[in-house]
Amino acid sequence: MKQTSSPDFFQLAFGDGTPKKALMTALVVGTILATINHGDVILKGESINYFKILLTYCVPYCVTTWGAIHGKRVKLL
Repeated sequence: MKQTSSPDFFQLAFGDGTPKKALMTALVVGTILATINHGDVILKGESINYFKILLTYCVPYCVTTWGAIHGKRVKLL
């Protein structure tokens, strides 16, 4: 009998359209969060901290990816 191994982290994180779903979520949620957290600075024309803006988009991307990985692992059990 052939034994199948469980997928590794990279298969779970980058398979089944997870990056596309995470990117779409990051664009929507990141834009909302950037507007809430940095909108006043942007509207005033002040200097923008691009690192903070980048993190604002990275967080929902990572959360969506982590949720997908967790969901796939639970489904495999």
